[in-house]
Amino acid sequence: MIRYAIKCSADHSFDSWFQSAAAYEALIGAGRVTCPICGSAKVEKGLMAPAVRLSDAATAADRPLDAPGTAVETALAALRRQIEANSDYVGLNFAAEARRIHAGDAPERAIYGEARADEARALIEEGVPVAPLPFVPGRKTN
Repeated sequence: MIRYAIKCSADHSFDSWFQSAAAYEALIGAGRVTCPICGSAKVEKGLMAPAVRLSDAATAADRPLDAPGTAVETALAALRRQIEANSDYVGLNFAAEARRIHAGDAPERAIYGEARADEARALIEEGVPVAPLPFVPGRKTN
């Protein structure tokens, strides 16, 4: 696994993990890496620094809030568990299912899934209440 610092065309920065450098290139080429803030698929690797592990003597109070294993990471993991436990995963059908729920053609319930940036923008413009998640859902295969 390799972690890249990524920057979108709107100058938003974020990190993402990839199986390999080749996997990163394939996903970028397919437009599958998008900014979690604005949804732009125009992204590129940003400047990166090597990860340095804190010594055992360092306490949690000494770490910055966004350091691995800290409050931010713990809160995101808790949010993910909460969403996955209380929502239906609809996968790549997210945009269609959100529209059906909004129109009253499907039972009202919490859902999560995947949508392209243009699909998400269209939902927002149509008044469908959606929000990006700070993580990529793992695809369920069964």
